[in-house]
Amino acid sequence: MTWGWRALALGCGLLLTLAFAPRDIWCLALLSPAVLIWLWSRAPSAREGAWLGFAFGFGTYAAGTWWLYIAIRVFGQAPVWVALVVMGALVLIMAAYQAALGYVVVRWLSARRPVGWLLLVPAAWVLLEWWRGWFLSGFPWLSLGYSQTDTWLAGLAPVGGVHLLSAMLLIGAGALVTLIQASGPARGSLRAVALVALVLPWTLGLSLRNVEWTHAEGATRSIAILQGAVPQDLKWLESNQKKILDDYAALNKQALGADLIVWPESALPDVANVYAKYIGGVWSDSDAAGSGVLMGVMRVDDDGIRYFNSVLGLGKSEPEFYDKTHLVPFGEYFPVPHAVREWLRLMSLPNSDFNAGAHDQPPLSVADMKISASICYEDSYPTSLHVATRESGLLANVTNDAWFGRSGARYQHLQIARLRAIEGRRFLVRAANDGVSAIIGPSGAVVAQAPEFTQAILRGRIQLRHGTTPYLVAGNYPVIGAAAVLLAIMVLGPLIRRRRSTI
Repeated sequence: MTWGWRALALGCGLLLTLAFAPRDIWCLALLSPAVLIWLWSRAPSAREGAWLGFAFGFGTYAAGTWWLYIAIRVFGQAPVWVALVVMGALVLIMAAYQAALGYVVVRWLSARRPVGWLLLVPAAWVLLEWWRGWFLSGFPWLSLGYSQTDTWLAGLAPVGGVHLLSAMLLIGAGALVTLIQASGPARGSLRAVALVALVLPWTLGLSLRNVEWTHAEGATRSIAILQGAVPQDLKWLESNQKKILDDYAALNKQALGADLIVWPESALPDVANVYAKYIGGVWSDSDAAGSGVLMGVMRVDDDGIRYFNSVLGLGKSEPEFYDKTHLVPFGEYFPVPHAVREWLRLMSLPNSDFNAGAHDQPPLSVADMKISASICYEDSYPTSLHVATRESGLLANVTNDAWFGRSGARYQHLQIARLRAIEGRRFLVRAANDGVSAIIGPSGAVVAQAPEFTQAILRGRIQLRHGTTPYLVAGNYPVIGAAAVLLAIMVLGPLIRRRRSTI
């Protein structure tokens, strides 16, 4: 029976990944956690609760992040065993988080009672989701709330962000367990409470879905997003550099006249310092046509030592840079000792570091717009972007999801960007090397999208928006604080009363 339960938990973890893009079977984000909570309610020991959580987490992250193999092995040219070790380490760490949650739930959080299903388990799960999103750089991928970008629940995102959506899903999951398992004289009342807990968040989300929160300002602006579609295996070949430069120059020339032209991450095949004349030509032509440019570049600082992954803003004044803050471990920096770096060099693996940009960088000022920029997956760290977002009228993300081939990673990443637009109630322009390049509206809808894997210019219009949402003001503090206080009251309260009774 024990192994059967673990297999069921593993299967539910696997199924959970289908709740996210590109499958978008959103109800699985409600049903899969409900089955796990039900399994925890029947676990004979805290140790078994940990095994159930581990199996669930292993299934989720093995199925949900398998595309790392493409980046590490296919394009990174690492040996197969290195790719499997790195992937396995990530999956095991994420599964260990869920195992710790399972142990705590069964040991201390009333796993067999409605108060646990409806309140304590959701609170602990959300705290864990928040923790793994920032601890030791963090990995916020596959947070439950991202699965709800196209549901009524998304109306709550401007109020409390992705973690509020996760909390509502988990309360709903606990409500399903309560509807099934409630017993005793209060069974009818418990089921009534559970039904309200299941339905109310969706009703609130629907009622808030059309609230503007921010206001439009000025005339609409024209946008042109350049998608070079450079194959990742040709990106850094010296023999291909001229073609890349020529292709982007031609695309930019075709886009002239748009108010803002956006290039993807690391569009140039070497550091920007090498291409000062080339960039100057692009800037001169664009300025003459009345166009501002956002260009994803790598650059070396004036000290000649520090390297940055950046967005270069070319407007009417001096060039401006936004430097990426959240770097990818083992992709953009290597948190390993010197001896390991030497081994990486012998293995012919990338081993140089980028430097992280300063926190709370101001928005870029280009084409008479204040633009909050982000690079690649750092758009999955919303609170680090809050200051710039509040001061901006437009969001922009440049990325290169070609690292993950034709896998679902690019669609998961687009889904994350869509939630950022909803939380800030602003347009978001997204330039990707080979897709998914898109213009996303303040409601999270994709209003324009370029064909994937082909060279293209995506044109559209956006409206600058100003003002703020509750989430941009308070961030995660209300949701995380409420979860922490609830756990403290429900768990520590009885312990304190018990201790006092023995004095």
